[in-house]
Amino acid sequence: MQTIDDLGDLRGKRVLVRSDFNVPLKDGVITDDGRIRAALPTLQALLSKGARVVVTAHLGRPTGEGFEAKYSLAPVATRLAELLGRPVALAGDLVGESAKSTVAALQDGEIALLENVRFDALETSKDEAVRGALADELAALADAFVSDGFGVVHRKQASVYDVAKRLPHAVGLLVLKEVDSLRKATESPERPYVVVLGGAKVSDKLGVISNLLAKADRLVIGGGMAFTFAAAQGHSVGKSLLEADQIETVKGYLATAAAKGVDIVLPVDAVVAPQFAAEAPATVVGIDAIPDDQMGLDVGPETARLFATKIVDAKTVVWNGPAGVFEFEAFSAGTRAVAQALVDAHTAGAFTIVGGGDSAAAIRILGFDEADFSHISTGGGASLEFLEGKSLPGIAVLED
Repeated sequence: MQTIDDLGDLRGKRVLVRSDFNVPLKDGVITDDGRIRAALPTLQALLSKGARVVVTAHLGRPTGEGFEAKYSLAPVATRLAELLGRPVALAGDLVGESAKSTVAALQDGEIALLENVRFDALETSKDEAVRGALADELAALADAFVSDGFGVVHRKQASVYDVAKRLPHAVGLLVLKEVDSLRKATESPERPYVVVLGGAKVSDKLGVISNLLAKADRLVIGGGMAFTFAAAQGHSVGKSLLEADQIETVKGYLATAAAKGVDIVLPVDAVVAPQFAAEAPATVVGIDAIPDDQMGLDVGPETARLFATKIVDAKTVVWNGPAGVFEFEAFSAGTRAVAQALVDAHTAGAFTIVGGGDSAAAIRILGFDEADFSHISTGGGASLEFLEGKSLPGIAVLED
């Protein structure tokens, strides 16, 4: 893949950058600016080269039928300007008259942000010709393209995939770091190689588990998905999350792991409550003793200690998915224990990756220092598909 340096002299050139600014908002205020901060190195590098930088990104899930105020990138433009220490012009549309005039007004070393790319339904169309129409308009605004939104590189979308086929292109510093880190963790990992999986559903991670059974030394399973594993072991899980249609698949994974000598580490206890609520009364029970009227919302203290012992001696650790409902204080201990185990492993010399999405949010919410992890991914879905061994369209299109 070509890098920014391969694009040559960028003074006077308009460079379209696809970033990932899909940040969480509450009452119009950004509650976690991690993805914006992660984009800074690429934007600063381009600006320092005299490029006229045009950024496109998405936020939330608009209908695709035009402007929606609640999904405007205005808060992002404000925060980006604060972080860069320079003005960020915000176009009032994506490829319309406002975008064209905003881009035309840029001088060398200046930056503009186009409005939410998903305000246009063409962005996510399954029809290449339909997407191509939007890609043509985006390409007309620029002289070169830089892909730097790792959270979307697993999507074949106009601003990610099709525009790269229409302009001289390069990989951004963020995406390059993401790919290098994930390749280091998956292609030739230093062992023991431990993968920690959590989150709600087994079905979301079927491909990952199947692929890793041939690569990892240990799989540590927490979160809601662990209850389907518990059911596969013959345990009743009460009102806990359960994908009954995946029980036989999970039994197959357990058998395969045993045959291959892969250690699948499962919860031995759980923190349960009668309902999904922050103030619900919490009780610790054995994984084989969950009452019918209770649901598991976190792994228990014995499990937290077990998970830690299975993580701290690793040389490579990848973590994707929280161990429990970390947003609720009473059910955050399991996720906190996993994060601390990664910190301890990193301190001892391990290469540790936090695989984006809820895992990345958890370490910030729980107050961990990002410097205590080798790499924090900005793309949960993209990192999962990478772990599955899939080709990511937004990466593949850059490899020419």
